[in-house]
Amino acid sequence: MAGEDWSEVDAYIVEKLLSPDDPLNQALDAALARNRQAGLPAIDVSPAQGKLLHLLARLAGARKILEIGTLGGYSTIWLARALPDDGRIVTLEFSPVHAAVARENIFAAGQGGKLDLRIGPALEALPALEREGAVFDFIFIDADKANNPAYLQWALRLARVGAVIVVDNVVRGGRVLDAASADPDIVGTRKFFDLAGSEKRWTATAIQTVGMKGWDGLGIGIVE
Repeated sequence: MAGEDWSEVDAYIVEKLLSPDDPLNQALDAALARNRQAGLPAIDVSPAQGKLLHLLARLAGARKILEIGTLGGYSTIWLARALPDDGRIVTLEFSPVHAAVARENIFAAGQGGKLDLRIGPALEALPALEREGAVFDFIFIDADKANNPAYLQWALRLARVGAVIVVDNVVRGGRVLDAASADPDIVGTRKFFDLAGSEKRWTATAIQTVGMKGWDGLGIGIVE
């Protein structure tokens, strides 16, 4: 199985487990439509992956979530829905254009009251969060892959003991095996694995994924 088969299985999962009549799913579909209309790249997590993030955040009992990489807010909506009414999600987005679309999507989905959307380089926003004394229960890293090692280090500094950290796109169609690659995304991903394997502050694994987004994977860890 590959390609078309993976997408068909994803469609089956969505049909069985994500009801089209659910207002949340309708809001998520509307967010993707706005993203397309605005010309945003179609690199959001899949619906099944979005629900996985939602469930992981609920399992972690998250009240405060950090997301590095907002894009159009699709994953942000999934995560915000996992929070209690007084919960908070801080999401970091480099592009003002993407952030504007994301804000519209998140408010349209009824999650604007939980939102703290910050625009600019994440490596500038993360030290600011530390100065504010921010501590998070769940962190999702899905931004420029070249900086994943730095994002992981910051995530560990900002996470409470027992927090969950999830890192997207860690397999990259198997290209993570290419030690000779000069692609910044591959170099950053391999450095992420080196750090993840040696870092004593968390216990982690990675799983490969296939589906409508192709062949990729997630890194998942708990902060010790």
